[in-house]
Amino acid sequence: MIMKQILAFGDSNTWGLVPGSKPHERFAWEQRWTGILQEKFDPEEVRIAEEGLCGRTTVFEDELRPGRKGVSAIPVLLESHYPLDAMILMLGTNDCKTSYNASAYTIGLGLERCLDAAERFVKSENILLVSPIHLGDDVWRPEKDPEFNEESIKKSIELKEVYSKIARKRGIPFIAASDHVTASRVDDEHMDTEGHKIFAQVVFDELKKLKLA
Repeated sequence: MIMKQILAFGDSNTWGLVPGSKPHERFAWEQRWTGILQEKFDPEEVRIAEEGLCGRTTVFEDELRPGRKGVSAIPVLLESHYPLDAMILMLGTNDCKTSYNASAYTIGLGLERCLDAAERFVKSENILLVSPIHLGDDVWRPEKDPEFNEESIKKSIELKEVYSKIARKRGIPFIAASDHVTASRVDDEHMDTEGHKIFAQVVFDELKKLKLA
């Protein structure tokens, strides 16, 4: 039997950032949704390749932290992990930051560029597109993440509809993380350990339903 390889590509909620930790701390492998997902499979049949990065966006360059543009990283990482049987793509939260001044619609355009890059290596029907969790009501406060504002929260909520339309148009499987998980009240931005457990199960069920794993 040939092992299937699935790439999980995302931002800090894929990286496994511990809510409210400064400097950033990371949940252990067995606590992150990617690690939990891996443990649900026979390791000789499925490998989850984890590629999460804090601050990663769809197409926007972070002037303070270079190398965060997802569209630039995708070709390199997908070639590095080649061949891939499937990909899980979850981006958009960082695009809601005030510095990028992007609407949900514009973020969707950036996402489509990421999908264009991904489809060079993975069939469209084998890309599971995920709209991220919503930002919490107080995420913008100084003690949490003032890179966001109240408008950012609205944009994060709008991403579900924008992404679902893109998925339908392109024939790509889609789920909304916000239908199942909420951000921790500690920082209103990241999943806690329970959120990672729930999300891992949701992704597992979807991959099995789609026969991607």
